[in-house]
Amino acid sequence: MAMVIEARGLSKHYGETVAVDSLDLEVPAGALYGLLGPNGSGKSTTIRMLTGQTPASAGTATVLGVDAAADPVGVRRLVGIIPEQETPPSFLTAAEYLRFAGAVRGLDGIEEAAAWWFEFLDFGDKKDVLCKDLSRGTRQKLMFAQAFLHSPRLALIDEPLVNFDPIVQHDVKEFLVDYVRRGNTIFLSTHILEVAEEVCTGFAILHRGRLLATGTPDELREAGRHLPDVFLELVRQDRNHV
Repeated sequence: MAMVIEARGLSKHYGETVAVDSLDLEVPAGALYGLLGPNGSGKSTTIRMLTGQTPASAGTATVLGVDAAADPVGVRRLVGIIPEQETPPSFLTAAEYLRFAGAVRGLDGIEEAAAWWFEFLDFGDKKDVLCKDLSRGTRQKLMFAQAFLHSPRLALIDEPLVNFDPIVQHDVKEFLVDYVRRGNTIFLSTHILEVAEEVCTGFAILHRGRLLATGTPDELREAGRHLPDVFLELVRQDRNHV
Protein backbone atom coordinates (compact mmCIF):
# COMPACT_ATOMS: atom_id res chain seq x y z
CA MET A 1 0.00 0.00 0.00
CA ALA A 2 1.37 3.43 -0.99
CA MET A 3 2.14 5.79 1.87
CA VAL A 4 1.53 9.52 1.44
CA ILE A 5 3.20 10.39 4.76
CA GLU A 6 6.22 8.62 6.24
CA ALA A 7 7.99 9.86 9.37
CA ARG A 8 11.01 8.17 10.91
CA GLY A 9 12.40 9.27 14.27
CA LEU A 10 10.83 12.70 13.76
CA SER A 11 11.67 14.95 16.71
CA LYS A 12 11.44 18.60 17.69
CA HIS A 13 13.25 20.15 20.63
CA TYR A 14 12.92 23.70 21.92
CA GLY A 15 15.92 23.96 24.19
CA GLU A 16 15.41 21.28 26.83
CA THR A 17 11.72 20.95 25.99
CA VAL A 18 10.86 17.98 23.79
CA ALA A 19 7.75 18.79 21.73
CA VAL A 20 7.86 15.65 19.56
CA ASP A 21 9.96 12.63 20.51
CA SER A 22 11.15 10.17 17.83
CA LEU A 23 7.84 9.84 16.01
CA ASP A 24 7.47 6.93 13.57
CA LEU A 25 4.32 7.22 11.49
CA GLU A 26 2.90 5.98 8.20
CA VAL A 27 -0.29 7.27 6.58
CA PRO A 28 -1.62 5.27 3.61
CA ALA A 29 -3.15 6.85 0.54
CA GLY A 30 -6.93 7.12 0.78
CA ALA A 31 -7.02 7.40 4.57
CA LEU A 32 -8.85 9.87 6.73
CA TYR A 33 -6.22 9.74 9.43
CA GLY A 34 -6.52 11.33 12.85
CA LEU A 35 -3.60 12.47 15.00
CA LEU A 36 -5.12 12.54 18.47
CA GLY A 37 -3.84 14.02 21.69
CA PRO A 38 -4.53 16.48 24.50
CA ASN A 39 -3.57 20.11 24.10
CA GLY A 40 0.20 20.45 24.11
CA SER A 41 0.83 16.87 23.03
CA GLY A 42 2.78 17.84 19.90
CA LYS A 43 0.06 17.55 17.24
CA SER A 44 0.49 21.02 15.76
CA THR A 45 4.27 20.75 15.85
CA THR A 46 4.05 17.45 13.98
CA ILE A 47 1.94 19.00 11.22
CA ARG A 48 4.31 21.96 10.94
CA MET A 49 7.26 19.59 10.52
CA LEU A 50 5.44 17.45 7.96
CA THR A 51 4.62 20.54 5.90
CA GLY A 52 8.12 22.01 6.20
CA GLN A 53 6.93 25.02 8.18
CA THR A 54 9.09 24.04 11.15
CA PRO A 55 12.44 22.26 10.73
CA ALA A 56 12.79 18.98 12.62
CA SER A 57 15.52 18.61 15.22
CA ALA A 58 16.05 14.99 14.18
CA GLY A 59 14.54 12.33 11.96
CA THR A 60 12.99 12.45 8.52
CA ALA A 61 9.59 13.12 6.99
CA THR A 62 8.45 12.37 3.45
CA VAL A 63 5.13 13.74 2.17
CA LEU A 64 3.82 12.61 -1.23
CA GLY A 65 7.34 11.42 -1.95
CA VAL A 66 8.92 14.80 -1.16
CA ASP A 67 11.43 15.28 1.65
CA ALA A 68 9.89 17.91 3.94
CA ALA A 69 13.28 19.14 5.15
CA ALA A 70 15.02 19.24 1.77
CA ASP A 71 12.09 20.71 -0.19
CA PRO A 72 9.54 22.33 2.16
CA VAL A 73 8.16 24.55 -0.60
CA GLY A 74 7.67 21.49 -2.78
CA VAL A 75 5.58 19.85 -0.05
CA ARG A 76 3.45 22.95 0.46
CA ARG A 77 2.91 23.25 -3.30
CA LEU A 78 1.37 19.78 -3.39
CA VAL A 79 -0.78 19.71 -0.26
CA GLY A 80 -3.54 21.72 1.36
CA ILE A 81 -2.86 23.11 4.84
CA ILE A 82 -5.17 24.48 7.49
CA PRO A 83 -3.15 25.69 10.48
CA GLU A 84 -4.45 25.72 14.04
CA GLN A 85 -4.42 29.52 14.10
CA GLU A 86 -6.23 30.95 11.10
CA THR A 87 -4.11 33.74 9.61
CA PRO A 88 -5.42 35.13 6.31
CA PRO A 89 -3.70 38.43 5.41
CA SER A 90 -5.48 41.26 7.21
CA PHE A 91 -5.14 43.71 4.28
CA LEU A 92 -6.96 41.51 1.74
CA THR A 93 -10.67 40.84 1.42
CA ALA A 94 -11.85 37.23 1.58
CA ALA A 95 -12.30 37.13 -2.21
CA GLU A 96 -8.88 38.70 -2.82
CA TYR A 97 -7.26 36.12 -0.56
CA LEU A 98 -8.78 33.20 -2.47
CA ARG A 99 -7.72 34.80 -5.76
CA PHE A 100 -4.20 35.14 -4.36
CA ALA A 101 -4.16 31.53 -3.10
CA GLY A 102 -5.35 30.29 -6.48
CA ALA A 103 -2.86 32.42 -8.42
CA VAL A 104 0.08 31.23 -6.31
CA ARG A 105 -0.85 27.65 -7.22
CA GLY A 106 -1.40 28.48 -10.91
CA LEU A 107 -5.03 27.43 -10.64
CA ASP A 108 -7.36 27.86 -13.61
CA GLY A 109 -10.96 28.83 -12.93
CA ILE A 110 -10.20 30.58 -9.65
CA GLU A 111 -13.41 32.62 -9.63
CA GLU A 112 -15.59 29.55 -10.13
CA ALA A 113 -13.74 27.57 -7.48
CA ALA A 114 -13.97 30.45 -4.99
CA ALA A 115 -17.67 30.94 -5.70
CA TRP A 116 -18.32 27.27 -4.91
CA TRP A 117 -16.66 27.62 -1.51
CA PHE A 118 -18.44 30.86 -0.67
CA GLU A 119 -21.72 29.08 -1.34
CA PHE A 120 -20.84 25.77 0.31
CA LEU A 121 -19.65 27.36 3.55
CA ASP A 122 -22.31 30.08 3.38
CA PHE A 123 -20.13 33.17 3.66
CA GLY A 124 -20.59 34.80 0.27
CA ASP A 125 -21.87 37.93 2.02
CA LYS A 126 -18.37 38.35 3.48
CA LYS A 127 -16.34 38.03 0.29
CA ASP A 128 -15.65 41.76 0.06
CA VAL A 129 -14.88 42.18 3.78
CA LEU A 130 -11.27 42.66 4.87
CA CYS A 131 -9.89 39.57 6.59
CA LYS A 132 -9.05 41.61 9.69
CA ASP A 133 -12.75 42.37 10.10
CA LEU A 134 -13.98 38.79 9.72
CA SER A 135 -15.21 36.82 12.71
CA ARG A 136 -13.13 33.92 13.94
CA GLY A 137 -15.56 31.42 12.44
CA THR A 138 -15.54 33.14 9.05
CA ARG A 139 -11.75 33.27 9.00
CA GLN A 140 -11.78 29.52 9.64
CA LYS A 141 -14.13 29.05 6.68
CA LEU A 142 -11.76 31.07 4.51
CA MET A 143 -8.74 29.03 5.58
CA PHE A 144 -10.67 25.84 4.87
CA ALA A 145 -11.55 27.09 1.39
CA GLN A 146 -7.97 28.04 0.51
CA ALA A 147 -6.68 24.62 1.56
CA PHE A 148 -9.01 22.78 -0.82
CA LEU A 149 -9.22 25.36 -3.61
CA HIS A 150 -6.78 23.39 -5.79
CA SER A 151 -8.21 19.94 -4.90
CA PRO A 152 -4.98 18.57 -3.37
CA ARG A 153 -4.31 14.84 -3.16
CA LEU A 154 -3.47 15.35 0.52
CA ALA A 155 -4.66 17.91 3.04
CA LEU A 156 -3.21 18.39 6.53
CA ILE A 157 -5.67 20.02 8.89
CA ASP A 158 -5.11 21.19 12.46
CA GLU A 159 -8.39 21.05 14.45
CA PRO A 160 -10.71 21.23 11.41
CA LEU A 161 -13.94 21.96 13.28
CA VAL A 162 -12.72 24.63 15.67
CA ASN A 163 -14.83 27.82 15.60
CA PHE A 164 -17.52 26.22 13.40
CA ASP A 165 -21.16 26.13 14.47
CA PRO A 166 -22.95 22.73 14.52
CA ILE A 167 -24.40 23.10 11.01
CA VAL A 168 -21.04 23.91 9.43
CA GLN A 169 -19.38 21.14 11.46
CA HIS A 170 -21.85 18.65 10.00
CA ASP A 171 -21.29 19.87 6.43
CA VAL A 172 -17.50 19.89 6.82
CA LYS A 173 -17.44 16.35 8.24
CA GLU A 174 -19.49 15.13 5.28
CA PHE A 175 -17.17 16.96 2.89
CA LEU A 176 -14.06 15.35 4.41
CA VAL A 177 -15.52 11.84 4.24
CA ASP A 178 -16.61 12.36 0.63
CA TYR A 179 -13.24 13.88 -0.30
CA VAL A 180 -11.49 10.71 0.85
CA ARG A 181 -14.03 8.52 -0.96
CA ARG A 182 -13.00 10.31 -4.15
CA GLY A 183 -9.46 8.99 -3.75
CA ASN A 184 -7.76 11.70 -1.71
CA THR A 185 -6.17 11.63 1.76
CA ILE A 186 -6.85 13.70 4.86
CA PHE A 187 -4.49 13.97 7.83
CA LEU A 188 -6.09 15.85 10.69
CA SER A 189 -5.23 16.59 14.28
CA THR A 190 -7.94 16.87 16.88
CA HIS A 191 -8.72 16.42 20.54
CA ILE A 192 -12.43 15.87 19.78
CA LEU A 193 -12.44 12.09 20.10
CA GLU A 194 -16.05 11.54 19.12
CA VAL A 195 -15.41 13.20 15.76
CA ALA A 196 -12.32 11.08 15.18
CA GLU A 197 -14.22 7.89 15.98
CA GLU A 198 -17.01 8.93 13.64
CA VAL A 199 -15.02 9.86 10.54
CA CYS A 200 -11.45 8.56 10.76
CA THR A 201 -10.27 5.35 9.10
CA GLY A 202 -7.04 5.33 11.11
CA PHE A 203 -5.58 7.08 14.13
CA ALA A 204 -2.42 7.71 16.12
CA ILE A 205 -2.48 8.77 19.78
CA LEU A 206 0.18 11.27 20.83
CA HIS A 207 1.01 12.37 24.38
CA ARG A 208 3.97 14.38 25.63
CA GLY A 209 5.30 14.20 22.10
CA ARG A 210 5.42 10.40 22.14
CA LEU A 211 3.39 7.98 20.07
CA LEU A 212 1.31 5.78 22.36
CA ALA A 213 -0.71 3.75 19.87
CA THR A 214 -1.97 3.47 16.30
CA GLY A 215 -4.93 1.61 14.88
CA THR A 216 -8.36 1.96 13.33
CA PRO A 217 -11.77 2.64 14.89
CA ASP A 218 -13.05 -0.50 13.15
CA GLU A 219 -10.48 -2.63 15.01
CA LEU A 220 -11.59 -1.12 18.30
CA ARG A 221 -15.27 -1.70 17.53
CA GLU A 222 -14.57 -5.33 16.67
CA ALA A 223 -12.94 -5.65 20.09
CA GLY A 224 -15.95 -4.04 21.73
CA ARG A 225 -14.07 -0.86 22.60
CA HIS A 226 -14.49 2.81 21.78
CA LEU A 227 -11.79 5.27 20.79
CA PRO A 228 -12.47 7.82 23.59
CA ASP A 229 -12.14 5.09 26.23
CA VAL A 230 -8.89 3.75 24.78
CA PHE A 231 -7.52 7.26 24.43
CA LEU A 232 -8.25 8.19 28.04
CA GLU A 233 -6.83 4.91 29.32
CA LEU A 234 -3.55 5.30 27.44
CA VAL A 235 -3.07 8.98 28.27
CA ARG A 236 -3.81 8.45 31.96
CA GLN A 237 -1.39 5.53 32.09
CA ASP A 238 1.27 7.66 30.44
CA ARG A 239 0.68 10.53 32.87
CA ASN A 240 1.17 8.16 35.79
CA HIS A 241 4.30 6.66 34.29
CA VAL A 242 7.47 7.95 35.88
